[in-house]
Amino acid sequence: MSTMTINPTFAPARPRSGEVRLTRRGRAVVLMAALLLVLTAGALLGGARSAATEHPGAPTPTRVVMVGTGDTLWDIASDLAPDGDVRAMIAQIEDLNALDSALVAAGQRLRVPIVD
Repeated sequence: MSTMTINPTFAPARPRSGEVRLTRRGRAVVLMAALLLVLTAGALLGGARSAATEHPGAPTPTRVVMVGTGDTLWDIASDLAPDGDVRAMIAQIEDLNALDSALVAAGQRLRVPIVD
């Protein structure tokens, strides 16, 4: 008769009581839930900063100018600025055209405010 002995050092590892072990799928679910929570919070908090009002503003009357070779936004704004405040006119042109910088290219069409 043969007897089999069990060596306790080769027993499979078990999680300690109270310890949670996640599988690969479980980690993916937790990650997706966290991302969903962050995106939802961003959407809710981002909408709270709306600048919309009940009273519509008056649109700025504009015309279109084409940027010539060698023209800069400073040149165009200085021709348009009635009170000599070129920087304010540059800011207004950038806002009207959603420009990220004052760089313009020849042939580019810009909306500029109509100045009396």
